[in-house]
Amino acid sequence: MVCKKCLVGGRVQGVFYRATTAQWAAELAIRGYARNLPDGRVEVLACGEDAAVEAFVSWLWIGSSASKVRSVEVLDAPLDPARVPTGFHTA
Repeated sequence: MVCKKCLVGGRVQGVFYRATTAQWAAELAIRGYARNLPDGRVEVLACGEDAAVEAFVSWLWIGSSASKVRSVEVLDAPLDPARVPTGFHTA
């Protein structure tokens, strides 16, 4: 299992980006979250099998039909099995 923290910029708030991200995460068995940040970006934590996380991170560039993604910054997140969320949540 790997975890990646992604900071997604562009038109990603108020356009169903987080909800669409949650649907895609469920399809790929990704655990984590998507939450709005005060600066207009969305923070996404993605934990799962390496290939699934890689596919999910690639999808973050697509987003919802109303979104316009301009950047996806991907950082390695420390893997602490006790702190990995169960399921995928939006906030």
